[in-house]
Amino acid sequence: MGHKHESTTPEKSQGEKRTAFVVIFSATTMVLEIIFGLFSNSMALLADGIHMGSHVLAIGLSWGAYALVRRLQKKQVNNVDNDKVLSLSAYTSGILLLMFAVFIIIEATERFFTPAIEIKYTEAMIVAAIGMVVNIICAFVLHDNKGHQHEDYNRHSAYLHVVADALTSLGAIFGLICAMIWDITWIDTLVAVVCSAVIIRWAKNLLFDTGKILTSKADRK
Repeated sequence: MGHKHESTTPEKSQGEKRTAFVVIFSATTMVLEIIFGLFSNSMALLADGIHMGSHVLAIGLSWGAYALVRRLQKKQVNNVDNDKVLSLSAYTSGILLLMFAVFIIIEATERFFTPAIEIKYTEAMIVAAIGMVVNIICAFVLHDNKGHQHEDYNRHSAYLHVVADALTSLGAIFGLICAMIWDITWIDTLVAVVCSAVIIRWAKNLLFDTGKILTSKADRK
């Protein structure tokens, strides 16, 4: 008789479970920030909520890749390389990470040539602190000490997104403190550019590693 459904039905991987938690947690924070930003007329809070939304989309891509692989395994589709599906997701996420870094540099450059504007330090510090705490929690959830090779790149891409966001929040806090205490407003722009350079390096390494997997020939078993 032989019922094979139990053995062939794939379980959710740790990568999928952790990525799902991060997507839901970040999306909830995003909605709260947008709602509270509209309620309190805080442009900083509203902007941070929308900004977090871009990362929710990117990390959601990683989550979707895990779900797609599990669905293909459930249907016993053998003509699709699951490792390459995950790597493709990570590669796409790397491109989004690169675009995010370039966007920060453009915004920072425009701010550098913009006349000094009044900064609402209290609101901005609260927003940056909330964003940093949320992303640090997500980074701990996504961090993997064991390093399962094929699953790593997809989860690692999501990990880089939340770490990049935490890094920009930390840079914003540092810049705000300098501007508030010593009136050095340009330090915010400098920190943003430095953070972007670090993010670009992460994105480049991710694109290089996943690109090699995507362009390699399938293993012959």
